[in-house]
Amino acid sequence: MAAEPWQRAEVPGTTRANVIRKPEVVAALLKRAKRPLMVIGHEAAELELGDGITLLDLLAELAKRASLPVVATAHVGPLLAERDVQPAAVMPLLDIGQRLADPGWQGLDGQGQYDLVLIAGLPYYMGFVVMANLKDFAPHLKVVCLDPYYQPHATWSFPNTRPEDHAKNLKALIELVGGR
Repeated sequence: MAAEPWQRAEVPGTTRANVIRKPEVVAALLKRAKRPLMVIGHEAAELELGDGITLLDLLAELAKRASLPVVATAHVGPLLAERDVQPAAVMPLLDIGQRLADPGWQGLDGQGQYDLVLIAGLPYYMGFVVMANLKDFAPHLKVVCLDPYYQPHATWSFPNTRPEDHAKNLKALIELVGGR
């Protein structure tokens, strides 16, 4: 379980993501958050975590249990609907990334800015860039990467983890959140 970015040529700067060693950390962040949001990319549907379970399956369950509004990117909207999760919005990743960094944006529902965003299922290089933008231009926002790959620009990120171990972490998180 290493905490090394996959993009070696990119230098993440002096501030790097805190490593999530236990799912309880994310559960505590979710319970404290006033306005959380989840962003799910298309790779969540493609990433197998063992036993026929995909990352998207676990993220959908987490969104339901924690009552999280979800922004789906690419073709993830219908896949979430199949899992009984109705996305609050379907939009390109760069669009939601820019909106989250905009201090004047009042959220998808017009109720104010988000204070926590959970991100997963993005191509690594795109997540790297979007999270770098949020780190630099959205200081009010905590960013949690739920992928099994360390993202240095997030506020919190899982280390590089084997798929089976990552599935265990997410299942434990789902149990801990229960019903926010």
